Amino acid sequence: MKAITCKAAIADGKGGFFVEDIVVQQPQNDEVLIKIKAAGLCHTDYDSLSWGKQLILGHEGAGIVIATGSDVKSVTAGDSVILNWAMHCGKCFQCLEGNQHLCEVASPVAAGENGYTPGHAHLAGTTLNNQPILRSFNIGTIAEYTLVKESAVVKNSSKTMSFPAASIISCGVMTGYGSVINAAKVKAGASVVVLGTGGVGLNVIQGAKVARAGKIIAIDINAKRLEMAMQFGATHTILADKNDAGLLEAAKEVKRLTEGRGADYAFECTAIPELGAAPLAMVRNAGTAVQVSGIEQEITIDMRLFEWDKIYINPLYGKCRPQIDLPHIVQLYSEGHLLLEEMITRTYNIHELDNAFDDMLQGRNAKGVIVFD
Repeated sequence: MKAITCKAAIADGKGGFFVEDIVVQQPQNDEVLIKIKAAGLCHTDYDSLSWGKQLILGHEGAGIVIATGSDVKSVTAGDSVILNWAMHCGKCFQCLEGNQHLCEVASPVAAGENGYTPGHAHLAGTTLNNQPILRSFNIGTIAEYTLVKESAVVKNSSKTMSFPAASIISCGVMTGYGSVINAAKVKAGASVVVLGTGGVGLNVIQGAKVARAGKIIAIDINAKRLEMAMQFGATHTILADKNDAGLLEAAKEVKRLTEGRGADYAFECTAIPELGAAPLAMVRNAGTAVQVSGIEQEITIDMRLFEWDKIYINPLYGKCRPQIDLPHIVQLYSEGHLLLEEMITRTYNIHELDNAFDDMLQGRNAKGVIVFD
């Protein structure tokens, strides 16, 4: 088979992007060639426009295997697959500890401290104007085709799931669901607060529902998003005031709903640095606060919010174990326990990416997805 020329959305490194032809070669050894059918969009994709490098956009995706290298065993041509950006080697310290998402060799995030370039890498088989091109989070899904390592794909056994629904599993769904199930380990009957009900927050809500939480309290400044939160499993909602510093007034309402003591668990899903400490104000003594959205800025925290015996954790990618967690999410979808199709507010083609970014930034979508013919 010959190399494939196809369209891709490419960040210019200066805050913008362009759509251009790339050339994708046939796979070697442990590589898999994927025809992308759908690519989910999230705020990280927008942030990557300003990473100072040209790179193929996108880190959520689903598609069909076109060809595989000689060493690939887990998938074959024709398989429907979900892309996974947290690749792992299976042999390093963190992989052997069970932390595949923190792989010291292959993770595009966690391996950065060990000399690996976080966030993007290129294979020699992907080029723009005859030069190797970086791919966001090593996969670059906003392209008609992508060439990835075998550990970046998970076979999708569902016969009914649409490609747009499958595409959002590989980050937004996994991050929200996994933060509840794998990281916080929410107990049945517990009270849960979710700050921010965008794509990730809605999946925290769904994860809490799967965990059989007794009370799921959604907090947002957008009334329409709170309506969606109820659809996805929230039992109570609080419409917050955007001028409520640290959501301390909303925290009073949480305590009123939880016998005056605060919730057992609170999840921050806003990505707003000023709200990094907000989940601590929502939980009871010895409760657990979870920072889900990946705030990386320096923030100031009133240490009294930690009183007493409170736990604050910052999990990555819902502590994803791709070959375990992604098939489990597919199973939950098939059994009717997770809503995925309902999360897709709108789909776009690659030439409508500007509109997709605008709808996302304006909070119009639960989830927007780029689709390919």
